[in-house]
Amino acid sequence: MNSGHRHRADLADQNPPEVDPADQWVLDPATGEFRLDLDAVPAQVPRPRAAEHPRRVAEPPAGGRADRRRQAHGGQAHGGRAHGGKTAKPNGKPRGRRRALKWTAGVAALVLVAGCGGAYYAYQHFNGNLSSVEVKVGSEAERPKAATGALNILVIGTDSRKGLGRDYGDEGSEGHADTTLLFHISKDRTNATVLSIPRDLMVPIPECENAAGKKIPGSARGMFNTSLGQDGRDPGCTWKTVEKMTGIHVDHFVMVDFNAVKTLSTAVGGVEVCAAKDINDKDSHLKMSKGKHVVQGEEALAFVRTRHAVGLGGDLTRIPLQQQFISSMIRKIKSSDTLTSPTKLWNLADAATKALTVDSAIKSVDKLKDLALDLSKVNTQNITFTTVPVLDDPKDENRLVLNDKDATQLFAMVAADRSLTQVEGAPAETPAATPTVAPTPTPAAPQVDAAAVKVTVRNGTGAGGQAGKAVTALEGKGFTGATPGKDATAVATSSISYPRGKSDQAVALAAALGLPAEVAKESSTLGPKDSLQVVLGKDFTTLGKPAAPVPTEAPKDLQRVQADDVNVCAK
Repeated sequence: MNSGHRHRADLADQNPPEVDPADQWVLDPATGEFRLDLDAVPAQVPRPRAAEHPRRVAEPPAGGRADRRRQAHGGQAHGGRAHGGKTAKPNGKPRGRRRALKWTAGVAALVLVAGCGGAYYAYQHFNGNLSSVEVKVGSEAERPKAATGALNILVIGTDSRKGLGRDYGDEGSEGHADTTLLFHISKDRTNATVLSIPRDLMVPIPECENAAGKKIPGSARGMFNTSLGQDGRDPGCTWKTVEKMTGIHVDHFVMVDFNAVKTLSTAVGGVEVCAAKDINDKDSHLKMSKGKHVVQGEEALAFVRTRHAVGLGGDLTRIPLQQQFISSMIRKIKSSDTLTSPTKLWNLADAATKALTVDSAIKSVDKLKDLALDLSKVNTQNITFTTVPVLDDPKDENRLVLNDKDATQLFAMVAADRSLTQVEGAPAETPAATPTVAPTPTPAAPQVDAAAVKVTVRNGTGAGGQAGKAVTALEGKGFTGATPGKDATAVATSSISYPRGKSDQAVALAAALGLPAEVAKESSTLGPKDSLQVVLGKDFTTLGKPAAPVPTEAPKDLQRVQADDVNVCAK
């Protein structure tokens, strides 16, 4: 090589020309899968030095040279270098330091997103996109028992406006749990149930510890969305709140913000939605005529946020719209239009991994891929969306409370891995009247060390001997630290007073006594070493009953959306 050639080669090494990404994507005829081949670079293009350009990966745009090679070779692209470069071994495996990443066209990983849903197929290159939080939810002994083999993924859509500007509301908002879904995948992977939890639901919020080690006091009554963001609560606090409320063991969480709705809907080329009437919502900026539409980006976000121009105008009206959107997104992801397009899959994976925050146990695209494979086995017609049964809060018309009977029935079914849909091939269950479910102890009861709880029980019922009977029954439930106190003046309603930091104990005690969690109140006069103080009122009739058998039917009139229903429209 003369000096002129050496000079040009040196310049090329310092400033390597851009490589058409399509040249690096090849179809492996042995597997039928696309794979990323970093050695598939034309000879005239010098390879960048590894130290200068580590692991460079780019998406394969449609119409690139790889597409033209496929046409020239009968639909298959070859993966070796031109003009005598490296070639694959006879068995199809790359040699040397070739790093090949498979892109499987048969499955896509599903992860739901803020107020809507999305999906992505993740692999090693996208690890760096993921953010994670270490959750602190206590020991397994303190938590609900896991259903062996089933998966429960908590999906949190935060309403944080950071970086979105004033058009979306308070851009300084710390971000609460605006949209929350508990995604249950059955042990046999034949069905899935998705529970939407209203943000305005009033529930006990347990004491929790965030990833930074800050301990945050609980509350016997708080709005569900404040389980995230308020007082420094992180996703682990929402996780713990859901477990305490439902009695369902959560395995993992994923969290996203508004941007994910826009980027994921755009990545798949739009999501079909339907309006049963013309919609003009000035708050969400959605303007949509009656009928079906394909939405993406800003319009998709407006659709999942709208509530004032549809239904009764509240959060319960918005939830079915979000379920419709999620269902449509799932269908789009599973469609051949998406799964056979390397460009769409790449864009989807990139957008989704950038949008996600996950628990540290799954901060790996390989682990997320495993979750995806589990979910991909579920037939769309066997994915049921529903909303946790609620009632208007008698204390505040703008808030909600659990419909204890129906919610307990639904939570028990999910915890026991009972499907809400009749799976093809499974034996049909004999129709029966809705089983009677004892109102207590509800799955909401926190899992605490009952023997460590110090309790003083006073009788304010007006009938003699009730404190002693209550103590005896509590001892039978493990509350061996319970003792009777002096009788109190007769009162109409029972109460439990507890020292700061012992809200979990108080709520568990209320459940054991068959009392609603709202009777537990923090007392500023009690110190950390003081016992919980119970005053039994005239409303106290009986202690909590043993847990009822697992229901075989869902509550009557349960709100549902089936993921395969293409005719659902926003009303």
